[in-house]
Amino acid sequence: MAHSSQTTSTAGRPTTGAFYEFWTRQASAQLSEPSVICTEALRKLHPDAAIVAFSDASGFNLQGLPDVKTTSVEPQSISVKTFTAAARKLSRQGGAAGKITDSWKFAAMKLTWETDEFLCYVVQYVYSHQRTQLTTHFLVHNSADRCHALLEAAGAWQAQLHEEILVFDEALWQKHHGLWAEVHKANWADVILKEEFKEQLMDDVEGFFDSEDLYKGLAVPWKRGIIIHGPPGNGKTITLKAIMKTCSDRGFAPLYVKSFRHHRGDEGAMVEVFNKAREMAPCVMVLEDLDSLITDKNRSFFLNQLDGLEGNDGLLLIASTNHLEKLDVALSGRPSRFDRKFAFDDPDERERTLYVKYWQKKLESNSAVEFSDALVEELVSATAGFSFAYCKEVFISSLVLLANPKRAMTSSFGDVTKGQIQDLRLQMEKAKAQAAANPSTQETDNGTQVMVPRIVRMAQGMAMAQPIVG
Repeated sequence: MAHSSQTTSTAGRPTTGAFYEFWTRQASAQLSEPSVICTEALRKLHPDAAIVAFSDASGFNLQGLPDVKTTSVEPQSISVKTFTAAARKLSRQGGAAGKITDSWKFAAMKLTWETDEFLCYVVQYVYSHQRTQLTTHFLVHNSADRCHALLEAAGAWQAQLHEEILVFDEALWQKHHGLWAEVHKANWADVILKEEFKEQLMDDVEGFFDSEDLYKGLAVPWKRGIIIHGPPGNGKTITLKAIMKTCSDRGFAPLYVKSFRHHRGDEGAMVEVFNKAREMAPCVMVLEDLDSLITDKNRSFFLNQLDGLEGNDGLLLIASTNHLEKLDVALSGRPSRFDRKFAFDDPDERERTLYVKYWQKKLESNSAVEFSDALVEELVSATAGFSFAYCKEVFISSLVLLANPKRAMTSSFGDVTKGQIQDLRLQMEKAKAQAAANPSTQETDNGTQVMVPRIVRMAQGMAMAQPIVG
C-alpha cells in the first residue's frame, strides 16, 4: 500500500501589514528642503529674531564687503582647506608660497556692519539626485529689513569691479585681477604705429563714449563695432590692452570673452555674454580671434544678439582676427555691426624706423650697447618683410646672447643683431615653406616657434614678460 504524505507549512499566517510598513519606510525618503528645515530650526533657537536665508551665488562674498567685520563664535565650525600655490616668480621675489582658502561645511559667526550685529550661519550640503553642492547662509537679526540692507550692500559691492576685468569662459563670468594688472602695464606709447593711424583708433574708441548725446540726438542706437585685423605679430594684442586700459581708467568696464563654451551650447554662452554687457553698459567688450569664436553654426544667433530686439546701447564691441577673409560678409561687411576696420599689416619702412628707434631709446642708458643712428638705418633696411614680432625677437634674442660675458667680449651689439636677423629670416622662410606644404598647420603669433604673449594667455594666469608689441 502506497504511503502518501502531506507537508504542512510552518511559516504561519502572512504579516503583510508589518512588512509593508517596513518596505515603504525603507524605500521612501522624506522630502528634505535644507533651507526650510534649517530656517525652522533656527526660529526655535532664536524665537524673537528674524531669519533671512540666502543662497551663495557665484562669486558672492558677504564677508568680503569692506565694512563687514567677522568673528567666529562656534568652535564646532567645519571647513575644508584648499591650498593654492603662488606663481613661482612671486615666491622667488619673497612673496608667500601660496594661500589657504576655506570651503565651509558648517560655520557660525558674528558679523558687524554699520551699527548692527548679525549672527550668520553657513551650511553646505549635497542637494538633489545630481549631487550638487549648495551653500546657504542664514542671517539672524531682530530686523529683517536690516538683513536685506546688508545683502543689498554686499550685492552692490559685488557688482562693481575693483581692479578687475570680467572674463567669460567655461559658462561663467569671473573677475580677474591678474588680467587687470597685465592690461594696466600697457601704454599707448608702447604701441608702435603711425601716429595718425594710432590717433584715429584712439579717437574712435574715446569718441564713442563721448558721443552718447549725439547718437541719441540722431535717433540711432548708441553702439559700435570695430575690427582690428592683419597677420600675426603686428600689435593687435597690445592695442587691445591699451584700449581696455583707457576704458577702465575712464570708468567704462572692460569685458573679455575668452570662449563661447557653455553647457547649453554656444547660444547659451552668447545670451550670458550679451546680457552681462547690457547690464554693465556703457562698456567695451573684447572678442579676440573672432574667426575662431564665430562658426557657421553659431553665426546666425550671434548676429541676432548684435542687432536683435534687445538694445545694446552703450556697447563698444572690439574684435580682432588674423584672418579677415574667413569672416562671413554678413558679419564683417554689414554696417551697424562692425562699422570700422583697422588693418595691422607688416610694418613698412617708416614703422620699422619708429620701432628700431624705440629700442634705441630704451637701451640708451645701457653702456654695454652701442646703438648709433647708422645702426638704426642698417637694421631698418635688414628687417624688410619682418612683422613687429620678428623685430622684437631680434632685440630680445640679441640681448640674451650679450648677457653671456664671453659673447659680450667678442661681439658688438650691432654684429649680434645682424646675425639674429639672418637667423630669423631663415626661420621665416622655413616656416613659410612648411605652411605652404601643410596649409592646415596653425600659424604661431609671429610665424616661428617664438610665441608672442596674447590676452588669452594672460586670462589663463600665465607669467608674462613686460609687453612691447604683439
